[in-house]
Amino acid sequence: MGQAGLPGFRIRSKWERPVQGVVARFAALPVANVSDVMGRMNSAGPALRPYHDGTPMCGPALTVRSRPGDNLMLHKAIDMAHPGDVIVCDSGGDITNAIMGELMLAHASQRQVGGFVIHGAIRDLDAIRAQSLPVFAIAVTHRGPYKDGPGEIGYPISLNGMTIRPGDIVMGDGDGVLAIATAEAHSVASAAEAKAAAEARQMEQTLANTLDRGWVDRVLQERGCTFETHGGLEQ
Repeated sequence: MGQAGLPGFRIRSKWERPVQGVVARFAALPVANVSDVMGRMNSAGPALRPYHDGTPMCGPALTVRSRPGDNLMLHKAIDMAHPGDVIVCDSGGDITNAIMGELMLAHASQRQVGGFVIHGAIRDLDAIRAQSLPVFAIAVTHRGPYKDGPGEIGYPISLNGMTIRPGDIVMGDGDGVLAIATAEAHSVASAAEAKAAAEARQMEQTLANTLDRGWVDRVLQERGCTFETHGGLEQ
């Protein structure tokens, strides 16, 4: 057993949690709008895909780091989770063994877990597809896990360069997964709401055939694009 406080085998149970009203604001937004206002930089990559019925996911992160192929700490995280928590597990991107399946999902549902992000593999795909509890992962395999540790709960993790701290807001939909730092949540939510409203107006104009598309030619001209007409070049 590891020494108390040393990295590798430890559990932390308290951290700053976001205000519930802020979580609700993000839950009403698509991931793409939030990604746009965050500079399109804070993504865990396209390999993380939804394997459930498509229900959107949004909630505070409960972070887990597990040894590849081992789910001891993931089991403990489910037991620790507050209702609505999104359990985010960095298992090193290893897909040799599934670290979650139908039985764990049923337990998580009873605990009112808000969703899972597994940087690794899952199994029992047919059962997971039939559920609305969000599950994002990078692969599926029938090979089961080990339950020996080590691992960590409640410390910062990284998924493909996206840092996630415990308590950060984690979102997921058909476009993928991203995280918003708790300290930046209010400003990001406001910017994303404005982005969503602007896109709604654009859609209304598109459907009414009143949208000004002149910006396309303006950008092409600014970039020095030439146009061919009747086989020649238009200057």
